[in-house]
Amino acid sequence: MTAIRLNQKLKRIEVASLEIENEIVFSYFDQLPAKERSDALFRAIYIGVLAQLEDRLASFLAKTESELGVRLEGLKQIFEMKKEIFYKTSVKGAAAEEDIAEFLVEFVDRRGWDDEIALTGSQPGALKRNKTGDIVCQINRREDLRIGVECKFDKSIRLGEIEKKDVATRRFDTVWSQLLETTVNRAGKVSIVVLDSALIDPGVLSKIESVGYIKHIGFVAIVDSQSGNFSNLAIAYSLARDIALGSIREDADPTILAILIRRLLSDMDNYVAMRKNVEKIISSSQDILLQLNKSLLMVEFTEQYLKRFLEEGGLSGQDLLDFYMAEEVREKYSAIEKDILSLVG
Repeated sequence: MTAIRLNQKLKRIEVASLEIENEIVFSYFDQLPAKERSDALFRAIYIGVLAQLEDRLASFLAKTESELGVRLEGLKQIFEMKKEIFYKTSVKGAAAEEDIAEFLVEFVDRRGWDDEIALTGSQPGALKRNKTGDIVCQINRREDLRIGVECKFDKSIRLGEIEKKDVATRRFDTVWSQLLETTVNRAGKVSIVVLDSALIDPGVLSKIESVGYIKHIGFVAIVDSQSGNFSNLAIAYSLARDIALGSIREDADPTILAILIRRLLSDMDNYVAMRKNVEKIISSSQDILLQLNKSLLMVEFTEQYLKRFLEEGGLSGQDLLDFYMAEEVREKYSAIEKDILSLVG
């Protein structure tokens, strides 16, 4: 049994040795680079503790046990716990920035652009003690061509139009203030504020449904971080990049720009819908392949013991145990499962 010691003075848990035998856990860590495994283990323990505190794990398993297989149960647990932690703790800020930065890196790479994407949310900028501007994107790696990105996953953020600002009230963050601060603080040509569809003020959503452009101020992109849909950010970034490069003038007619954005959104929605359909087909095909291979392995395994029974006139206690446990099938199936699931990234 693993020895766990609580260091009361340092408020620290100390584990002398730790070994975990679990297929899902092993598969997850097996796919991670060695240098990332320590951090991943810490996050996994942290998530697990939060789940225990909320006492949701047992009720979740009871609800899904009769409907889902073990593998799907594991995936659903991870998704639900990740979503709960994301929305209920301060983890969401850092997690959002990392996800958005990762998306932008992949997006500019697909487009063939040589833009450098850097996380800057922990670093002060040009303004004194100001860290506004979570991500800085250098177009073609040029210091003088920057796009600043601020992630505000907070329901309290209002639009903050200048004509409605009451100078007598205390200062608070708005979409306008964050765009302006990001531009100045990160020396950007253009800025983007990213909002989450599940964490957004209704007043902002009523005026900006997907992508918005505030003339001379910047862009607003509304994303769905939990489903991984950042298509609106892709559109906002592309337009901001064109403005920074001078392809679109800052005094461009916002009405025409809105028409172009709506067309882009329509095309993007079609793309996302088709991709989801293809992913469903792929997932279904993988499930069929897995089931077929499992059945074939069981037929071959059972045939092996049937042959032994006919030749020897019976099976020993060890034979019956081996047949019941079917470890041979499990090992072969695990290797086949990994190959099939790796066919699509």
